[in-house]
Amino acid sequence: MTSIARFFLLFLLIFGSLSSVNAQKNKAFEVKDLEVKWQMIANNFENSGRCQSAFVLYNRGKVPFPATGWTIHFNSNQAIWNAAATEGAKIEHVNGDNFIFQPTAQFKSIPAGDSVRVVYFTDANLINITACPAGLYLVWSAQPDKGLAINRYSVALLKNTAPGQATPEKIYQKNSLIQELSTAQLPKIFPSPAQYQETGGEMTLTSAYSIQFDPLLEKEAQYLMAELSRKLIPNNGPKTTKITFQKNTALGAEAYQLSVKKDEILIAASSGAGAFYGIQSLWSMMPPEVWSAAQAAIVLPTLEVQDAPRFGYRSFMLDVARNFKSKKDILRVLDLMALYKMNVFHFHFSEDEGWRIEIPGLPELTNIGAKRGHTVDSKNWLPASYAAGPEPGKSLGTGYLTRAEFIEILKYAHARHIQVIPEIESPGHSRAAIKAMEVRYETLMKSGQAEEAEKYRLADPDDKSKYSSAQLWKDNVMCVARPSVYTFLEKVVDELVLMYREAGAPLTTIHMGGDEVPAGVWEQSPICQKLIADDPNLHSADDFWNYYYGKVSKMLQSKGIFLSAWEEAGMHKTKLDGEKKLIVNPLFANDHFQLHVWNNVPGWGAEDLPYQLANSGYKVVLSPVSNNYLDLAYSKHPDEPGLYWGGFQDLDKPFYFIPFDYYRNTVENPAGSPIDPSVFDCKERLTDYGKSNIVGIQGLLWGENLTKVETMEYMLLPKILGVAERAWAQEPDWAMEKDKAKFEQKYRAAWSQFVHVVGKRELPRLDYFSGGFNYRIPWPGAMLENGAVRANMQLPGFTLRYTTDGTEPTLSSRVYQGPISEKGTLKIKAFNAKGRSSLTTVLEHK
Repeated sequence: MTSIARFFLLFLLIFGSLSSVNAQKNKAFEVKDLEVKWQMIANNFENSGRCQSAFVLYNRGKVPFPATGWTIHFNSNQAIWNAAATEGAKIEHVNGDNFIFQPTAQFKSIPAGDSVRVVYFTDANLINITACPAGLYLVWSAQPDKGLAINRYSVALLKNTAPGQATPEKIYQKNSLIQELSTAQLPKIFPSPAQYQETGGEMTLTSAYSIQFDPLLEKEAQYLMAELSRKLIPNNGPKTTKITFQKNTALGAEAYQLSVKKDEILIAASSGAGAFYGIQSLWSMMPPEVWSAAQAAIVLPTLEVQDAPRFGYRSFMLDVARNFKSKKDILRVLDLMALYKMNVFHFHFSEDEGWRIEIPGLPELTNIGAKRGHTVDSKNWLPASYAAGPEPGKSLGTGYLTRAEFIEILKYAHARHIQVIPEIESPGHSRAAIKAMEVRYETLMKSGQAEEAEKYRLADPDDKSKYSSAQLWKDNVMCVARPSVYTFLEKVVDELVLMYREAGAPLTTIHMGGDEVPAGVWEQSPICQKLIADDPNLHSADDFWNYYYGKVSKMLQSKGIFLSAWEEAGMHKTKLDGEKKLIVNPLFANDHFQLHVWNNVPGWGAEDLPYQLANSGYKVVLSPVSNNYLDLAYSKHPDEPGLYWGGFQDLDKPFYFIPFDYYRNTVENPAGSPIDPSVFDCKERLTDYGKSNIVGIQGLLWGENLTKVETMEYMLLPKILGVAERAWAQEPDWAMEKDKAKFEQKYRAAWSQFVHVVGKRELPRLDYFSGGFNYRIPWPGAMLENGAVRANMQLPGFTLRYTTDGTEPTLSSRVYQGPISEKGTLKIKAFNAKGRSSLTTVLEHK
């Protein structure tokens, strides 16, 4: 090779290498190469009550992560105000639970293979995984409309950092109060019937039965036959068993009699509802395997039952607005409610973060309001709240029920004697509707239809009011001075009425929201201020409460519907010693307002609010945070999902709720610490008149954390069984006992029976019922005593398995049968019959 050729070759190699380097330098950073880890550093940082945390950004790619030109979006249910983060980055609040993390001028690029740690603070301590930031995505400044999901994201929460943490020892001690009972000692019907007597015999039920029914109860007889055809293998033998549905007008509307003899089943009732509950008691008697596969025969105990509910209103509220649930999911929830004799489905379908029912004539409500993703203006969809991520359709942040689907749900519920009460959140918690109607307004204005554009508008565009809702929204309250607000509400109500009519389902009430309208609303709205000036009954923004609910109530009454709402609809702001204070509003007390009263949080000062309102004449549905908020975490433990602003709520809290005197059994504050009983000394007690206004009990499952259907079922079960028991069963002996020692003795016996029924009968049934449910399996308690580790369970009927080498227990691990003397890192899990397990209990045995 000549020298010229060698030089030319060398030139090509050098030039090619430089070109490759330059190409690598100029290559754009890809979001798949960004890994983010969130770390809790310390709760109660320097005794400030704040939590110190950090985002750690790792560059896993081959080119630098740039110093500028990007923003990371995330969701947090903890307030981060004016955060001064380290390493040249800052965190700012956008709206709701949406925050942004972005570089300042001091931020430096992150070289390939390197990382940077950005420390910041939240206003309060972080207790569990639900409080951690979620839903991270990246936005390049050059493409502000496009969000890119950060899939490489993980969290690390410090263990045992919060005072009063749930520990294996505490759980063991609490579980040790449970008395051992055999399966034979357990009642065969749940919820507990008013009168129940086993007669000592057995019936063998096969498909060879005959059935007779009064015409009044024909639908229930047909329902029973259809269900038995799924549970029993066809048998063409002689009909040896008779099933009779008998009309008995002496029984109450939902009462029933059930008699099971060796060759006959008799269900007597004065209505279809009563007969239906008799059938549910029949299901309750059947062994769990009936729901796993059809049986040749089902053996039932012979017995006599007379039963009726304590409360006529036995409700479950499901929030599908924050995170959507499909028709299939809702029908399964209705199956569950029917099994446990609950008769009201409170359907929370509209919120700041979503509108979930198609309304003919207002397509924007679902085209805009039923989607969540990255947005700069909420004109195509809503922001990516609750970890929805940047792309609509990739999470439960997106979705809605069509008109036809909702009608099908109504029919399904009605056939099971469940009334569906829709909730139109207003005037607060209404951002989805507000933004959807703004899009409608702008679209129609562009086409020159000004009058039509104004028809359903919900906002005052010139409103400069400053406020922040409980969920940190700045623009989520309707402008109640606009006539178009009431036109909008009437349109939605009319469309709902038509759906119920088509479904053949009753619509007696609509829930119109009313909760958590923040201070400051309407104060700087020109429309509102003009109405105050023109209307002699209005003196300040606070007077809009009476104005709004007076108009809404009259609109509903004109359609034969009464108004339900949250407690605030029955409250009014006044001044006491110069400070604003909420008091009971007498204006609507006799106007058939039904209030769902939630705020009895121990330590907040309104512990007696449900009783105040009932004593004042309002119809009250007890919906207490203290006992029935099912979305609250089961325990104070980092691995337990759920919110905890209102405390921690295990299965025992809805069970030990005493509706007419819950002061007696309120034992802890929201932090999980014991509460001083003297807190209730000056609180209003429920009068006999007040008792007559308590119409029922409700369990509530809010949807912020329900990003998966499995999470919904985990939070719902088994807690809803405590709600069902307290709503249906008569007042228990322990609740009426005045002697403290006897009270505790009777309660312990009742609790022991309840957990045995739940663990040995109901949860095994729910492994298969309606396709099977992802109920929570409690994690075992454990304690070192006399050189050995003892373990126990809240719910009998599960198998405990353990390891001593620090590995996770599996189905092949050793079964716990008694104290464990081996030393090591002991890990214990509870397993059900299908192989699902609890969280892991860890105990060091050195």
